[in-house]
Amino acid sequence: MWGGEAGFMNFTELAFNNRTFRRFDPSVPIGMETLEDLLETARYTASAMNKQPLRHVLVTEPGKCAEVFAGLAWAGYLKDWPGPEEGQRPTGYVVICHEGEPGPWSKVDLGIVAQTIMLGAVEKGFGGCMLGALKKDVIGKALNLPEELEIMLVLALGRPAETVVVEDLEPGEDFKYWREDDDTHHVPKRTKDELIVAKYPAADE
Repeated sequence: MWGGEAGFMNFTELAFNNRTFRRFDPSVPIGMETLEDLLETARYTASAMNKQPLRHVLVTEPGKCAEVFAGLAWAGYLKDWPGPEEGQRPTGYVVICHEGEPGPWSKVDLGIVAQTIMLGAVEKGFGGCMLGALKKDVIGKALNLPEELEIMLVLALGRPAETVVVEDLEPGEDFKYWREDDDTHHVPKRTKDELIVAKYPAADE
């Protein structure tokens, strides 16, 4: 279960608790005001050439949430799991779109905004999942999006209702996430030493 203390985490703790959650507690909905607050924070982030091409659809209405859910795929490594069941689904979504034709830096903007929103959600006691495997036609129709907006990513948000365990990934081990029979979710992460390819000055200098 979710154990974060909203407002009392330093940045490292925010990053550590910003896991990918796929099950949620519907008794604690995220609410439109919270989504608007998260977007207010995200709009201050950097944008390539300051073009700010991203546009957002905020969804908390249960019927629309169900329509967005129908356009999502949830866990590529969990082949037999179709996604959260009724009573475990997100209570809000941020659908991130690009206005006009995406350029070479569009995904940089996308990553900055998406991560900012997710970290902000953790700080407020929520969490979520970034979803890029999308049925864009289903979601676009559900939200009545104009043709000039291309859906790039969907952030599914709510109060997490599952346990996610982070483990160090040793070189050569499988990087795929997995679940125990009790649904505890395990996420292997490469160690700092594996990620660093060089240091100047070197440690022995």
